[in-house]
Amino acid sequence: MDQATHSVAEVFPHIRIVMGMVVGLGLTRLLSGIARIVQHPRGYALYPVHLAWVGMVFLMLVHFWWWEFGLYHIENWTFGKYLFLIGYSTALFLMCALLFPDSMLDYKSYEEFFISRRTWFFGLLAATFVLDVIDTLLKGEAHFAHFGYEYLLRTPIFLALCVAAIFTTSRTFHILFVSAALAYQVSWILRLFDTIA
Repeated sequence: MDQATHSVAEVFPHIRIVMGMVVGLGLTRLLSGIARIVQHPRGYALYPVHLAWVGMVFLMLVHFWWWEFGLYHIENWTFGKYLFLIGYSTALFLMCALLFPDSMLDYKSYEEFFISRRTWFFGLLAATFVLDVIDTLLKGEAHFAHFGYEYLLRTPIFLALCVAAIFTTSRTFHILFVSAALAYQVSWILRLFDTIA
């Protein structure tokens, strides 16, 4: 089929639907996990850091769906770009699955579970920051430049923090990391993504 016969107005919604399905699965996973905690509050000991990362990933998913509207400006869609976006969505979904596993039978608490899976979780989180750079470049040089030097500093700092989080079990570090990440993410969204451009 000749893609040239299809307008951007036809192609982008088609791609957005598939991305939306993956994002929706991630949101469902998080909400189901929270519902399970509400339904069985004494089931497993809660861990504030784990819950904070649940909030952070929820915010990341909602933000992802919001900012990807910027892809509407891409005129030449390829299967590679489509596959990249599905991969990005999948990385976000996998983070949700790592926050709320199918079974907690092998663990005594959410803290024990989270710390034991931190390599996977923070590895995927680091990957999302790299994927974000590619995603931003896909939208064009002007879009990339819009974020200025802050974006060029933000990414390597978060990557370094993710690597540190993989190697440490320090409660203090993990509390400070997720607190700073949440505060910064809220600030980032309000300052640069309050409206769809």
